[in-house]
Amino acid sequence: MPKELAKFIDIPDGVDVQIDRSMVAVSGSKGKLERDFWYPNISIEVVNSSVKVDSGIQNRRQKAIIGTFASHIANMVDGVTEGFEYRLKIVYSHFPIQVKIAGNEVLIINFLGERKDRRANIVGSSKVEIDGDEVIVTGINKEDVGQTAANIEQATKIRRFDPRVFQDGIYITFKGGKHVV
Repeated sequence: MPKELAKFIDIPDGVDVQIDRSMVAVSGSKGKLERDFWYPNISIEVVNSSVKVDSGIQNRRQKAIIGTFASHIANMVDGVTEGFEYRLKIVYSHFPIQVKIAGNEVLIINFLGERKDRRANIVGSSKVEIDGDEVIVTGINKEDVGQTAANIEQATKIRRFDPRVFQDGIYITFKGGKHVV
């Protein structure tokens, strides 16, 4: 007897899920997210107060795609209800780093005494705030928030110096609900 591969994602009160073929739209108190989930023989439907991700074929690849789609939809539901937050710490010992927001970019000024500013893109609708020696990235799309935080961290990657001595940079210290440090 084959095992049931279907995954169910609960829909909390105040969240609306609309499915049009492969396009899933989730709206809640924080905003609305849309995403296209298409893969052969995978079906997504709203059943009672949950989203069902299922497949007619039962093999390893289908099981992996079902789990991936279910995780993405669960992240969309979490995003429109609670949102996501990443915190980054500005660390310097040699030259004081200045961080500013200019449009859709984060400018890192005077990193290791460099004359040219380093830049990091802000992805999607993520919001970046600077509070002293801390950078706070928030938004409803987990992938956009995480990529923005990664862009900021990667912009201060040390090259041409010994990273054991020059530990200057901007580092992720907190992700959504988990402490990294």
